[in-house]
Amino acid sequence: MANAFRLHLDGRSLPVTVKRSGRARNMSLRLDPTGGSVVVVLPDGVPEREAERFAQRQSDWIASRLAVMPGAIPFAHGAEVPLLGLAHAIRHEPQARRGVWAEEGVIHVSGRAEHLPRRVEEFLRGEARVVMAHHSRDLAARLGRKVGRVAVRDTTSRWGSCTTRGDLSYSWRLVMAPDFVGRYVAAHEVAHLAEMNHGPEFWALVEGLVGDIETPRSWLKRHGPQLHRYGGAA
Repeated sequence: MANAFRLHLDGRSLPVTVKRSGRARNMSLRLDPTGGSVVVVLPDGVPEREAERFAQRQSDWIASRLAVMPGAIPFAHGAEVPLLGLAHAIRHEPQARRGVWAEEGVIHVSGRAEHLPRRVEEFLRGEARVVMAHHSRDLAARLGRKVGRVAVRDTTSRWGSCTTRGDLSYSWRLVMAPDFVGRYVAAHEVAHLAEMNHGPEFWALVEGLVGDIETPRSWLKRHGPQLHRYGGAA
């Protein structure tokens, strides 16, 4: 079970979440991609009070990382956001009657200005649900498996997950990545319908579903953290 405390650093207060890991050998920490929070990972057997001491000892490193971390990109009129890897400009059109829609490199948003950030995120979440459900069911059919419920959430520690009941969940931010990246993540989770592990048989299934797995994995490693910048506060 995760606990939390706050780390006071250079005039700001960062929330710190403490998580246990049976596989961890040493204490470690990571920053949220937006720089808004810290996670400390504790190995089993290490007292939780050590997490705060560890974070304090690493405060200089945290400050140095925050100093070079790019800022958030709010959903606002004129901002650019990728959709399936292609840049789209957000355009506020208050008198339009079509809601929110994407067309020719533009995300059009009707309604009041104060509702624009929420409406853009809801639009992207909806697009993500459609895209990831399509990939999931298409790939599962190739394995002769059935998918349960497909959901999208705003997760930071993983891009997808699969339950033993066959329910799949994805980060909605995958809809901003190129389509081959979302399809790879779907293949990864669909393969868990047959192999609930990451052994050789599992990876053979993933590769059989999408062929090239190194390109999307490399894309996520290099560009994935940047997807969490979008939608932050102005």
